[in-house]
Amino acid sequence: MANVMVLGAGGFGISLAMMCCRYGHQVTVWSHREEEVVRLQTEREQKKLLPGVKIPQEILFTPSLEAAQQSDLVIMAVPSFAVRQTSRLLSQTVGKNTIVVCVAKGIEQGTFYDFSTVISQEIPENPNVILSGPSHAEEVCRGEATTVVVTSKDRAAAMQVQDWLMNPDFRVYVNDDVVGVELGGALKNIIAVASGIADGAGMGDNAKAALMTRGITEIARLGVAMGGHQETFAGLSGIGDLVVTCTSNHSRNRRFGRLVGQGMPVQQALEQVGMVVEGYSCTKVAHELAQKMGVEMPITEQTYQVLYEGKNTQDALRSLMGRPKRNERESTWVR
Repeated sequence: MANVMVLGAGGFGISLAMMCCRYGHQVTVWSHREEEVVRLQTEREQKKLLPGVKIPQEILFTPSLEAAQQSDLVIMAVPSFAVRQTSRLLSQTVGKNTIVVCVAKGIEQGTFYDFSTVISQEIPENPNVILSGPSHAEEVCRGEATTVVVTSKDRAAAMQVQDWLMNPDFRVYVNDDVVGVELGGALKNIIAVASGIADGAGMGDNAKAALMTRGITEIARLGVAMGGHQETFAGLSGIGDLVVTCTSNHSRNRRFGRLVGQGMPVQQALEQVGMVVEGYSCTKVAHELAQKMGVEMPITEQTYQVLYEGKNTQDALRSLMGRPKRNERESTWVR
């Protein structure tokens, strides 16, 4: 059994904490907001994100990172925009043998770094592992069957995390393609937003199926250009995460897209969802990265134009349907 510290008291952080506790690990959850720590410690419920789910008494809550000194495993479950800042804070207290696991999915704005790189820059002495795959918090916290993938430049660390986290409810695979796993998990949120827009605009199942299948194609196109392996995008962090995020009512990215597709202004839709919508910021980053790499990503481009340039959703659909003829069995091609 391991001493586990979870950074972040959102839905996924609490779910992973509950799962670890359920299978015998000692768990402490950190939040930088003291009032949240007090509330969770007393109410034993994340009422906003996981209503009705009771948090075991064995799980401790703290506003201090001191416990990271004695932790075997630190799980970083913070929003993508907070990964670097949280890593920097953690570097001041984390134990020298502690493995850091990041469950955030995204690309750092400005640098285009994946989070394995970001964490390595801030905490260079500790191995870090990325966890990705189809894993909605609402199901993980209830012990419903879930399968994920972990990846790391340190294979031994990835296998140790697999040993610690794998249980009858939570199956963990190892994949050595760090770039592919990270990009699949990040970019699928864009396609989920696009799928939500299609739902909100009243498009049919045929359109949604096309968005998902062509979406994974352009994700893989950029991923391979960045050094990832093609087959990774057919796995859990690629098509697996894409399917669940594009189809589930738990998906905040899909929910946000649906509001936009119904005609709600983007900022109002973000406020109504009331949680961080990773696909919104990732669309901008991926659009810029695709231009930098010279990789064609038509769904990402049209989603960017809808979200950031006010393009009408029907015009975006016409732009996608009116593109030049292509061969479906493509190699990775550039502009």
